[in-house]
Amino acid sequence: MTSKQPKPTVAELEILQVLWEGGARSVREIQRVMNAVKPTGYTTVLKLLQIMTEKGLVNRDESQRPQIYRARYPREHTQRQLLHDLAERAFGGSVKALVLQALAGPKSSRKELEEMERLLDRMEGESK
Repeated sequence: MTSKQPKPTVAELEILQVLWEGGARSVREIQRVMNAVKPTGYTTVLKLLQIMTEKGLVNRDESQRPQIYRARYPREHTQRQLLHDLAERAFGGSVKALVLQALAGPKSSRKELEEMERLLDRMEGESK
């Protein structure tokens, strides 16, 4: 994971969530989705998308009107990047400490625990 890849802000992550869940969209479409959750102005979304384009977080398709924006990286890629950064900054690079702290937080559902167990089993099988 390269440290040169830009890290999205909280507001940028909100826009990325809209794009990951609904695919490529125009500024107006993104603003409508965000506005349903909390009041968000069109110009605010436009400015954030311009910044995100400069940072390389989104791609803008200028071949059509209105212009369409899409996330440059998949959700999982960005999540891994943010977790890696958090592990480095808050846990001295220890993934174990990060995971243990996460598990000590709010109680996980039975389904989540089963998914974690399957992941650990798969990882254990790959390391043998």
